[in-house]
Amino acid sequence: MKNTVALLQRGLSRLWSRVVVQRLINSTASQQVDISLLAGETKNGMEYLEPYGFTSTAHSGAEGVALFLGGDRSHGIVINLADRRYRLKSLKSGEVALYTDEGDSIVLKRGRLIEATTETFVINAKNKVVLNTQQVETPGKITAGQSIVSQAEIQDKAGSMSTMRIQHNTHDHKGDSGGVTGKPNQPMSIIC
Repeated sequence: MKNTVALLQRGLSRLWSRVVVQRLINSTASQQVDISLLAGETKNGMEYLEPYGFTSTAHSGAEGVALFLGGDRSHGIVINLADRRYRLKSLKSGEVALYTDEGDSIVLKRGRLIEATTETFVINAKNKVVLNTQQVETPGKITAGQSIVSQAEIQDKAGSMSTMRIQHNTHDHKGDSGGVTGKPNQPMSIIC
């Protein structure tokens, strides 16, 4: 009976192994990974299978699992690479995050809040970016490479554009002879 259990354990241990990444090559259709397994065993050029729609290039030292179908160690696959050195901690139950070793992250938080942390955030959209929201806030300045067009009122801390137009179009000045000048001969108008 002992021999049967030992044979079974040995057979099962050949089906999978915990691995440490030595090198990852991401220029191929399926990433290739060189790994070290238990007891000093190494394998080079193993396929790293990733979930559809997600990809990453792990650092050396990341950990994962190698599977060997039928226990054949000559051809296996690596799945589920992770790196405990950079993993975000203290997420609440149900939260999801993408992260890098540089501290960038996108966290889908509880309460339907998405928080992105980075130094520069670039959106590449061929046609346009649509924000279906009631309000956009920033404590910093906004710089536009082209005109800013609004379908509603534009205002700052001193007043609105329509108030400025009314003031400009109805103002007059004391004339140099004591009278009052006429209204501006070039009124501000709404240009569409």
